[in-house]
Amino acid sequence: MNRLRDATSPYLLQHAGNPVDWYEWGDEAFAEARRRDVPLLISVGYSACHWCHVMAHESFEHPATAAMMNDAFVNVKVDREERPDVDAVYMNATTAMTGQGGWPMTVFATPDGHPFYAGTYFPRPHFQRLLAAVSDAWTRDRESVLAQGGKVVAALDEAALPAGGPVPTAEVTEQAVRDLATTFDAARGGFGGAPKFPPSMVLEFLLRHRTGQAAEMAAVTLEAMARGGIYDQLGGGFARYSVDAGWVVPHFEKMLYDNALLLRVYTHWWRATGSPLARRVAIETAEWMLREMRTAEGGFASALDADSEGEEGRFYVWTPAELREVLGEERGAWAASVFEVTPSGTFEHGASVLQLLADPDDREELDVVRAELLAARASRVRPGRDDKVVAAWNGLAVAALAETGALLRRPDLVDAARGAAELIDTLHTDGARLWRTSRDGRAGRNAGVLEDYADVAEGYLALYGVTGEARWFERAGALLGTVLDRFPDGEGGFYDTPDDGERLFQRPRESTDGATPSGRFAAAGALLTYAALTGSARHRTAAEEALGLVTTLASRHARFAGWGLAVTEAALSGPVEVAISGTPDDPRTSALRHAALMSGVPGLVIALGDGDVPLMRGRGLVGGEPAAYVCRNFTCRLPVTTPAGLTEELRVSGAAR
Repeated sequence: MNRLRDATSPYLLQHAGNPVDWYEWGDEAFAEARRRDVPLLISVGYSACHWCHVMAHESFEHPATAAMMNDAFVNVKVDREERPDVDAVYMNATTAMTGQGGWPMTVFATPDGHPFYAGTYFPRPHFQRLLAAVSDAWTRDRESVLAQGGKVVAALDEAALPAGGPVPTAEVTEQAVRDLATTFDAARGGFGGAPKFPPSMVLEFLLRHRTGQAAEMAAVTLEAMARGGIYDQLGGGFARYSVDAGWVVPHFEKMLYDNALLLRVYTHWWRATGSPLARRVAIETAEWMLREMRTAEGGFASALDADSEGEEGRFYVWTPAELREVLGEERGAWAASVFEVTPSGTFEHGASVLQLLADPDDREELDVVRAELLAARASRVRPGRDDKVVAAWNGLAVAALAETGALLRRPDLVDAARGAAELIDTLHTDGARLWRTSRDGRAGRNAGVLEDYADVAEGYLALYGVTGEARWFERAGALLGTVLDRFPDGEGGFYDTPDDGERLFQRPRESTDGATPSGRFAAAGALLTYAALTGSARHRTAAEEALGLVTTLASRHARFAGWGLAVTEAALSGPVEVAISGTPDDPRTSALRHAALMSGVPGLVIALGDGDVPLMRGRGLVGGEPAAYVCRNFTCRLPVTTPAGLTEELRVSGAAR
């Protein structure tokens, strides 16, 4: 066992038995590189990464290759999910040097951490030649190597972020819809070609925008994904992306963040349309999260691997013969037809990824067959689970589960949201600061980054709006205070790391969305909600300044500003505030809350209960009954006491389109 034996990251622990003398990221590795006067070899990946496993088997488990690494380098293994800041700065360098990025990421750096050569996956023979060449260059031509590192760092320092603009207007959101339409795949949904990632944040924006074109792009994409192979037609939950343009064959890893974001989107699609497909997918995804991702401590694990038994996707795919073995000849043939399982297959070795391109007439038989196949699949070797709890992604899960539970009248989902929030509050929180990860009830050693503060605050505020438990409002306020005190960049945005955090060769500042909302736009959303609950001009101004970048991105790069556009829709609508007096568990109060949530007002902010939340002050019962007040900027219309009255008030006020 090497130095990784005491790591908390499941990904690092997977490499604890390598013959490579791995170090974790930290001062010890840098000091050893300086002492030995050798470069750092920094390898970045994550547990569910298929090609990370391939490179590990080919090179890191190979004694001769490991000996080359140990002789000439200090080797550092990084879990990108634990250290997104380290991943971000070296990914910027890798992309600048090679024109592309990905994982595993392999970076050669000076003992001070300055990168001078980088790439992604290297097959073993190429990797061995590379190790020899870099070692030789370090020994024979050190000056050129150091100069190259200096040039890379200087170039990255000079690379300017897009300048922010004024607060985005309704015309900006219309421009964004037009920009998205230029790359929209009308036949198969989604944007652009293969590979296709679920455009979760863009879909949230389109549903909030609610014009005909926006709604159509959202509906086509959401139905195509729900019926395709990217969605697990038996167990629920979405894979990370589709390798093709038609959502047929996924890269089979399942990430918590994708499913939390998509759970919320499908719930909102159901709210907007009443689609039975949307409701079913939302419920199945939520139940998958509770069944397969919830940890013993009440949080949610990061990911499920793509591989099992050494093969990607083996757990999920089927042949016609396997269907017949479980269901019998006649029913097996029916299932093959329903799920697009063909003799030639859609995947490897004649197997097929299950799709459900159309609902069969016999829905009852479909439900029975799905249950039988799911039970049979349970006997297969399961993919591994990365069971570390990431604060940001649990924040996304809290928001999604709380809102879905309230909208679909599933109190068990709200309870699950509360349990995850309590874990973050007790284990990940130190005053107004956050630890990014935990595992097995033990907090990790890595400080939270901007997305952790923003997404956890978002989750807490959603949970408060559903439960009326004011402690979540208070905790969100503390985290957002840290955001405003420690993360601003002085240009209207935010850095990803706090001003008292670890110094890397560059301070990361990612302002566009990736697989999750950017820290900047996530912070804008939480700040906007908090401002609506408190009337705080400081929080409102910070949110609006952060959204200024949306104005710059909307006309040409809207796909990378989906969450910023969704928050913009909330800002343009007010956001509308609904203060609901009454005991949260009173059925009359619950009915008012449900009516407010069902309105679909973009970014609707709900204050609930009798806690000391500014929006609730002076807004009490009416004639002894729970009452709802529809407000903007703390200016409220007359209260109403019935769900129908509240629905009408939201319509008359112009909030509901």
